[in-house]
Parts: sequence; structure tokens; C-alpha cells
Amino acid sequence: MDKQIEHIRPETMSALVSYQWPGNIRELQNFIERSVILTSGKTLEPPLASLNSAAETESFGAITLEDAERDHIRKILEQTRWVVAGPNGAAARLGIKRSTLYFRMQKLGISRAKRELLPT
Repeated sequence: MDKQIEHIRPETMSALVSYQWPGNIRELQNFIERSVILTSGKTLEPPLASLNSAAETESFGAITLEDAERDHIRKILEQTRWVVAGPNGAAARLGIKRSTLYFRMQKLGISRAKRELLPT
């Protein structure tokens, strides 16, 4: 690319070393190439923010839809102090019928009495 990159800042090197590189060497190669293209001086200026957002996406990707639904329902139930029915109840906040919420709670193992997750 006809560029003379002579320096890499210690914090940049630390970020590169600590990142997990789920795409292995190809992801690292592509990242370095993109960094060289974006760098205008002699010090490598990689887009480190893209590493952070990729790591966040990866960690978020580990959660299942069922886990996300369970967490969301529990959060709403806690906000409503476990009131399910009524205009200010959890079912209304979730935009579903009370019977549907009870069904989802049972399916997901959410117990109102114990306020904890039951094994499914």
C-alpha cells in the first residue's frame, strides 16, 4: 500500500493482543489491512471501536431467544411488583393477554410465588 507504518501505540497493541479474534488469523489480517488503509501517518491508527462493538455483539449472540424472553418477562414482572392483570399489570405492559402471560411464565419456568427460575 506504499505506506511506512513505523509505530504502534502500546494501548493499541494491548487491545490487539487482548481481543479474542473469533475469525482467527484472517480476521486479524483483514483488520490490520483496514487499519493501514485508514492510517495517514507513520503510527498505526486502527478502528479499535469496531473491536469493542464486535465483542459486544459476540457476547450478546450467546443468549437464546428463550433466555431473552425469560429475562424480559421477569424484568417487567419485577417493575410491576408481580402484578399480572389490570391496566398497569405486566400483561398490559407486554401487550399480551393475562392468560398468555401465565402460559409463558409456566413454559419458561418463572414462578410468581418464589420469584425465581424453576427448572424446566
